[in-house]
Amino acid sequence: MLEAVRGRLRANHYSIRTETAYVGWIWRFIRANQMRHPRELGGAEVEMFLTHLAVRGKVAASTQNQALSALLFLYRQVLGVDLPWMENVVRAKRPQRLPTVLTAAEVRALLELMPARPRMLAALLYGTGMRLMEGLRLRVKDVDFARREIVVRDGKGGKDRRTMLPDTLVPGLRDALAHALRLHAADLSEGHGRVWLPHALSRKYPNAAVEPAWQYLFPADALSNDPRDGTTRRHHVGDEALSRHLKQAALRLRLGKPVSAHTLRHSFATHLLESGYDIRTVQALLGHKDVATTQIYTHVLGRGASAVRSPLDAAP
Repeated sequence: MLEAVRGRLRANHYSIRTETAYVGWIWRFIRANQMRHPRELGGAEVEMFLTHLAVRGKVAASTQNQALSALLFLYRQVLGVDLPWMENVVRAKRPQRLPTVLTAAEVRALLELMPARPRMLAALLYGTGMRLMEGLRLRVKDVDFARREIVVRDGKGGKDRRTMLPDTLVPGLRDALAHALRLHAADLSEGHGRVWLPHALSRKYPNAAVEPAWQYLFPADALSNDPRDGTTRRHHVGDEALSRHLKQAALRLRLGKPVSAHTLRHSFATHLLESGYDIRTVQALLGHKDVATTQIYTHVLGRGASAVRSPLDAAP
C-alpha cells in the first residue's frame, strides 16, 4: 500500500520531501492502530491519532496539519474512499507569529562570517527573496545575466516567477556557474552527467539531461543514487550545510534571535518595504498568492507600536 501511495504522489508531481513526509505519517498511523489496514479505520481513529500527536507528542500545529493532509491524501487519492467524516476533521489552528527580521548591518555581518560557498547562497537568498529550496534548485538556464533576472521555476504552488539578480552577486554567480559546468564535464567523461528533470521532460527532450543549461547552479560535491529510480547522478547541494553555517555565524555574532534561511527571506521583504517599495511589488517578488500574506511584514517595519510615542514619555 505504501508503494501505491508513492506512485500516486509521483503521478501528482509531489516533491520527494513531501513524499517522504506523507509516507512517514501514514506508516505511523498504521503502527498506532496495531497494523490494521486503513480501510478498517475511520474518523475516530484519525481524530485519536491527531490528538495523540498534539497532547503526547506536543507537535506544532503545522506538523499536526501535515499529518492530517497525509491521511486525507491516503483515503481520497489512494484508497478512493470519500467518507463523510473527512469533512468534519478539524485542522489545528496555526498561531500567528511575527517573522524574525535582521537589520541590514546584521545581514552583512552574518555573511562575512560564512565560508565562500554558503555565503554565496545565503547572499542570493537575501538579495532575491527566494525560498531555500528555490535557490538550491536553480538551473544554469534560470539565471539571465544580461537582463539581471532570475527565473524561479515551480515555486510554492507550482508557480513560476521572476526576481532580480543583484549586481553585486554577478561575479560570484559567474564563478558558481563555471564550477557547475566543470563538474558536469567531469561527470560526462566518467559516464554520468544526466541531471534529474521534472515531470516528463526526460522523455520529451531525451538529450536535455546532459545539456549544460539544465545542470544545477549549486551542484553537490559527490554523486548520489536518486531515490526515485536508483540512477547515479549529481543532485543539487543539500540544505543542511547552509543551515549549519547560518547558525554558527549567528552564535558568533551573539544575535540573540533564531536565524535560518527563511529569516533572510523575511529580511528581504521587510527591507524592501522600508525602502518605500509598494506591497504589491514585494508580493510579486516573493511569489505570494494573497497580499494578506505579504502584509505580515508591515508589522515589523517600525511603524506600529514602536513608532508611537507613549503618553508617559510626553508627560512633563
